[in-house]
Amino acid sequence: MANINQMGQALAAQFRGLNERPPGQWPLAPRVLCAVAVMAAVVGVGYWFYWSNQFDEQDALAQTELKLRDEYKLKTTQAVNLDALRAQKTQVDQYVERLQKQLPSKAEMASLLSDINQAGLGRGLQFDLFKPGQVVVKDYYAELPIDIKVTGSYHDIGAFAGDMANLSRIVTLNNMALAAGKDGTLTLDAVAKTFRYLDLDEVAAQRKAAADKKKAAKKS
Repeated sequence: MANINQMGQALAAQFRGLNERPPGQWPLAPRVLCAVAVMAAVVGVGYWFYWSNQFDEQDALAQTELKLRDEYKLKTTQAVNLDALRAQKTQVDQYVERLQKQLPSKAEMASLLSDINQAGLGRGLQFDLFKPGQVVVKDYYAELPIDIKVTGSYHDIGAFAGDMANLSRIVTLNNMALAAGKDGTLTLDAVAKTFRYLDLDEVAAQRKAAADKKKAAKKS
C-alpha cells in the first residue's frame, strides 16, 4: 500500500510546475499524456471533417452496388426469358386488338345508339327517356353514358338486358332501378354505357396532356 502511495505521489509530482518549464523539459508522464491528447484531437478532427464524409460516400456506393446487382439479376432474367416475353407481348397485343374491335369508332356511335333503341323497341318496350350524355374521354378510350327509362313486362325488360350483353359492341347497364306500376308493368331506370376507341387527334391530345402533366409534376 505504501508503494502505491509513493508511486501516486511521484506521478503527481511530475505534473507540478509545468507552467514554469517548456514542454520539452516536462517529465515523461505529462509528455505522454499530452501526446495522447493531441493524437485524440487529431483523430477526432480528421474523422469529423474528412473520414466521416468518406464513410458516408462508402455507404452510398455500397447501396449503389446492391442496386446495380439487383438490376443486373433482373436484366439477366429478362434476357434469358426474352423469347417467352416476346411471345407474351404478342399475345397481349392480339388480345388488345380483339378488344378494340369491339369498340366502335366515333362515326359508328350513331349506329350503335340506334341498335340500343331498336333492341328495346323489338322487345315491345316503351322508351320514356333515351338521352345520351356528355362523352368522357379516358386515357385509351371514350365513354358515352346514356340515360334510359323503359316500361314493359318483367320478361321483356330481362330480355332487353340480355340483348344489351349480346350486342356486337360493348354496352353495359349501370345504376339500374326497377319500379312496379299499377297495371303490373315495370319501369327500368338505368344508365347504359358504351365505349369507343379514340381517333388519332384524340390520342395525340391525350398524349400531350399526359406529357404536360408529367412536366408539371417534375417542376413542383
